[in-house]
Amino acid sequence: MSTTERAVLAGGCFWGMQDLIRKRPGVISTRVGYTGGDVQNATYRNHGTHAEGIEIIFDPAVTSFRQMLEFFFQIHDPTTANRQGNDIGKSYRSAIYFVNEDQKAVAEDTIADVNASGLWPGKVATEVEPVSDFWQAEAEHQDYLENRPDGYTCHFARPDWVLPKRAKAS
Repeated sequence: MSTTERAVLAGGCFWGMQDLIRKRPGVISTRVGYTGGDVQNATYRNHGTHAEGIEIIFDPAVTSFRQMLEFFFQIHDPTTANRQGNDIGKSYRSAIYFVNEDQKAVAEDTIADVNASGLWPGKVATEVEPVSDFWQAEAEHQDYLENRPDGYTCHFARPDWVLPKRAKAS
Protein backbone atom coordinates (compact mmCIF):
# COMPACT_ATOMS: atom_id res chain seq x y z
CA MET A 1 0.00 0.00 0.00
CA SER A 2 1.42 3.35 -1.07
CA THR A 3 1.11 6.33 1.25
CA THR A 4 1.01 9.87 -0.04
CA GLU A 5 1.18 13.27 1.60
CA ARG A 6 -0.33 16.60 0.55
CA ALA A 7 1.44 19.96 0.57
CA VAL A 8 -0.16 23.31 -0.29
CA LEU A 9 2.23 26.18 -1.00
CA ALA A 10 2.02 29.70 -2.41
CA GLY A 11 5.04 31.54 -3.75
CA GLY A 12 3.95 33.93 -6.45
CA CYS A 13 2.62 33.01 -9.86
CA PHE A 14 1.56 29.39 -9.70
CA TRP A 15 2.80 28.51 -13.22
CA GLY A 16 6.49 28.71 -12.41
CA MET A 17 6.10 26.90 -9.11
CA GLN A 18 4.25 24.02 -10.77
CA ASP A 19 6.76 23.74 -13.59
CA LEU A 20 9.71 23.29 -11.22
CA ILE A 21 8.07 21.29 -8.41
CA ARG A 22 6.41 18.73 -10.70
CA LYS A 23 9.88 17.55 -11.78
CA ARG A 24 11.06 16.74 -8.25
CA PRO A 25 11.64 13.12 -7.21
CA GLY A 26 8.66 11.77 -5.29
CA VAL A 27 6.13 14.27 -6.66
CA ILE A 28 3.12 12.31 -7.85
CA SER A 29 0.85 15.13 -9.01
CA THR A 30 0.41 18.89 -8.90
CA ARG A 31 -2.42 21.26 -9.63
CA VAL A 32 -2.61 25.02 -9.39
CA GLY A 33 -5.38 27.02 -7.81
CA TYR A 34 -6.46 29.59 -5.27
CA THR A 35 -6.22 29.17 -1.51
CA GLY A 36 -5.97 30.98 1.81
CA GLY A 37 -8.61 33.58 1.07
CA ASP A 38 -12.20 34.62 1.37
CA VAL A 39 -14.05 33.80 -1.89
CA GLN A 40 -16.01 30.61 -2.48
CA ASN A 41 -15.47 28.95 -5.87
CA ALA A 42 -12.54 31.25 -6.61
CA THR A 43 -11.56 31.91 -10.22
CA TYR A 44 -8.78 33.81 -11.97
CA ARG A 45 -11.13 36.79 -12.44
CA ASN A 46 -12.58 36.57 -8.91
CA HIS A 47 -10.24 35.15 -6.27
CA GLY A 48 -10.58 37.82 -3.57
CA THR A 49 -7.81 37.51 -0.99
CA HIS A 50 -6.71 34.04 -2.11
CA ALA A 51 -3.08 33.37 -3.03
CA GLU A 52 -2.12 31.67 -6.25
CA GLY A 53 -1.09 28.30 -4.88
CA ILE A 54 -0.05 24.80 -5.78
CA GLU A 55 -1.29 21.53 -4.34
CA ILE A 56 1.35 18.82 -4.37
CA ILE A 57 0.74 15.12 -3.77
CA PHE A 58 4.03 13.40 -3.00
CA ASP A 59 5.48 10.16 -1.72
CA PRO A 60 7.11 10.78 1.69
CA ALA A 61 9.20 7.61 1.24
CA VAL A 62 10.97 9.41 -1.65
CA THR A 63 10.97 13.05 -0.53
CA SER A 64 10.15 14.65 2.79
CA PHE A 65 8.04 17.72 3.48
CA ARG A 66 11.23 19.37 4.71
CA GLN A 67 12.95 18.68 1.36
CA MET A 68 9.89 20.06 -0.44
CA LEU A 69 10.11 23.27 1.63
CA GLU A 70 13.86 23.65 1.10
CA PHE A 71 13.26 23.56 -2.66
CA PHE A 72 10.27 25.94 -2.30
CA PHE A 73 12.55 28.46 -0.55
CA GLN A 74 15.12 28.08 -3.32
CA ILE A 75 12.78 28.77 -6.27
CA HIS A 76 11.03 31.92 -5.03
CA ASP A 77 12.03 34.87 -2.86
CA PRO A 78 10.41 34.25 0.54
CA THR A 79 11.69 37.59 1.86
CA THR A 80 9.35 39.76 -0.21
CA ALA A 81 5.84 40.32 1.10
CA ASN A 82 3.11 40.11 -1.55
CA ARG A 83 5.53 40.07 -4.46
CA GLN A 84 7.48 37.79 -6.78
CA GLY A 85 9.34 39.30 -9.70
CA ASN A 86 7.02 41.63 -11.62
CA ASP A 87 3.94 40.21 -9.88
CA ILE A 88 2.76 42.44 -7.04
CA GLY A 89 -0.23 41.96 -4.74
CA LYS A 90 -1.67 39.68 -2.06
CA SER A 91 -2.27 36.96 -4.69
CA TYR A 92 1.51 36.58 -5.00
CA ARG A 93 2.37 36.19 -1.32
CA SER A 94 4.59 33.46 0.06
CA ALA A 95 2.70 30.99 2.26
CA ILE A 96 2.81 27.46 3.60
CA TYR A 97 -0.64 25.99 4.27
CA PHE A 98 -0.01 23.11 6.66
CA VAL A 99 -2.30 20.08 6.65
CA ASN A 100 -1.34 18.88 10.15
CA GLU A 101 0.69 19.92 13.19
CA ASP A 102 3.76 17.97 11.97
CA GLN A 103 3.84 20.06 8.80
CA LYS A 104 3.42 23.24 10.86
CA ALA A 105 6.42 22.31 13.02
CA VAL A 106 8.54 21.44 9.96
CA ALA A 107 7.56 24.75 8.32
CA GLU A 108 8.50 26.78 11.39
CA ASP A 109 11.79 24.87 11.77
CA THR A 110 12.68 25.35 8.09
CA ILE A 111 11.91 29.08 8.25
CA ALA A 112 14.12 29.40 11.35
CA ASP A 113 16.96 27.64 9.50
CA VAL A 114 16.54 29.86 6.43
CA ASN A 115 16.59 32.99 8.62
CA ALA A 116 19.63 31.76 10.57
CA SER A 117 21.57 30.82 7.42
CA GLY A 118 22.16 34.38 6.23
CA LEU A 119 21.97 33.14 2.62
CA TRP A 120 18.72 34.91 1.69
CA PRO A 121 18.51 38.70 1.15
CA GLY A 122 16.42 39.27 4.28
CA LYS A 123 14.13 37.64 6.81
CA VAL A 124 11.41 35.25 5.64
CA ALA A 125 7.99 36.87 5.10
CA THR A 126 6.29 33.52 4.38
CA GLU A 127 2.96 33.04 6.15
CA VAL A 128 2.33 29.73 7.93
CA GLU A 129 -1.40 29.03 8.10
CA PRO A 130 -3.70 26.01 8.35
CA VAL A 131 -4.81 24.67 4.99
CA SER A 132 -8.24 25.79 3.83
CA ASP A 133 -10.28 25.29 0.68
CA PHE A 134 -8.28 24.87 -2.50
CA TRP A 135 -10.12 26.03 -5.61
CA GLN A 136 -8.58 24.48 -8.72
CA ALA A 137 -7.61 27.05 -11.34
CA GLU A 138 -9.03 26.98 -14.84
CA ALA A 139 -7.71 24.45 -17.38
CA GLU A 140 -5.59 27.03 -19.22
CA HIS A 141 -3.58 27.64 -16.02
CA GLN A 142 -2.81 23.96 -15.38
CA ASP A 143 0.52 22.83 -16.86
CA TYR A 144 0.84 26.33 -18.35
CA LEU A 145 4.59 26.32 -18.97
CA GLU A 146 4.52 22.83 -20.44
CA ASN A 147 1.94 24.04 -22.95
CA ARG A 148 3.70 27.41 -23.47
CA PRO A 149 7.45 26.87 -22.91
CA ASP A 150 8.16 30.55 -23.67
CA GLY A 151 5.59 31.78 -21.12
CA TYR A 152 6.42 34.16 -18.29
CA THR A 153 7.89 32.89 -15.05
CA CYS A 154 9.84 34.47 -12.21
CA HIS A 155 10.74 31.13 -10.62
CA PHE A 156 14.14 29.53 -10.94
CA ALA A 157 16.51 27.51 -8.78
CA ARG A 158 18.99 29.76 -6.98
CA PRO A 159 22.15 27.72 -6.31
CA ASP A 160 23.26 30.07 -3.51
CA TRP A 161 19.98 29.57 -1.61
CA VAL A 162 20.56 26.02 -0.42
CA LEU A 163 20.58 25.21 3.27
CA PRO A 164 23.60 23.26 4.49
CA LYS A 165 22.92 19.57 5.02
CA ARG A 166 21.90 18.80 8.58
CA ALA A 167 23.94 16.43 10.68
CA LYS A 168 22.11 13.16 11.31
CA ALA A 169 21.04 12.62 14.90
CA SER A 170 22.64 9.54 16.43
